Amino acid sequence: MTPEQAFTGGTAVITGAGSGIGEGLARVAARHGMNVVLADIAQDRVERVAAEIAATGARALAVVTDVTDIAALERLADAAWDRFGGVRLAINNAGIETIGYSWELPDATWDKAIDINIRGVVHGSRIFARRMLEAGQAGYIANVASIGSLGMMPTQAPYMMSKHAVLSFTECLFLEMQVRNAPIQVSAVLPAQVATRIFEDAPADLGSPMVSRQREMMHAMITQMGITPEQAGEVILAGIASGEFWVSTHPETTAAMAAARGAYLAALSTPSLPEEVRALVE
Repeated sequence: MTPEQAFTGGTAVITGAGSGIGEGLARVAARHGMNVVLADIAQDRVERVAAEIAATGARALAVVTDVTDIAALERLADAAWDRFGGVRLAINNAGIETIGYSWELPDATWDKAIDINIRGVVHGSRIFARRMLEAGQAGYIANVASIGSLGMMPTQAPYMMSKHAVLSFTECLFLEMQVRNAPIQVSAVLPAQVATRIFEDAPADLGSPMVSRQREMMHAMITQMGITPEQAGEVILAGIASGEFWVSTHPETTAAMAAARGAYLAALSTPSLPEEVRALVE
């Protein structure tokens, strides 16, 4: 099924839609004829994006939302149903990156990463799944993990751990929909290199030269080699519309990472530093 066939005339709710992949998804969903509900904690960003989408003739609603607050997620769902009468596509995209050694990152940074990256996805999925099931109509739930959910990386432990958790939760949610024989398609989105401001916004402890070098390397990688958020949005929506569970912006990279992860687990290998990080250490 094409995005037009799956989505035109429906409503999409996208968290973290004030910038990056979330913004790209919102703009692409609107071009495919969807009403879009944009959620973000940054009021200025989300209202700007919603206004620009509305200026194209699409229907857009900005809802300032803290995804760590379950009541705020309920209000987001209320706003979508009140304005547009239902939701066909819910994308739990909001997430943050962190940089620093696990023992040096402040408690608040750990808690923030876990609350946004894991709890925000879990509770967003639960709330929209419940309402979609009650409506009894076909729908889509997509949770944005990361290519990192298939790997490991030093000084990014909260992010990597949380993305593994998102993937695991999404797998379980998919199976639960099968048990219920529900008309809800569940997808795990694994973006690779997408040019966003995720490292610019990342809470960081840069006391270590190695940590600073790694942040610079990761930021350069996505800005110089990454596709645009709207290009990512096109690929992601196409994958969701076609009923795929695994949705990747870079399928070959994802396949290689999955194969490496499978071999690592099958052999019960000892963790080893990625080559690009080893070069920073040496």
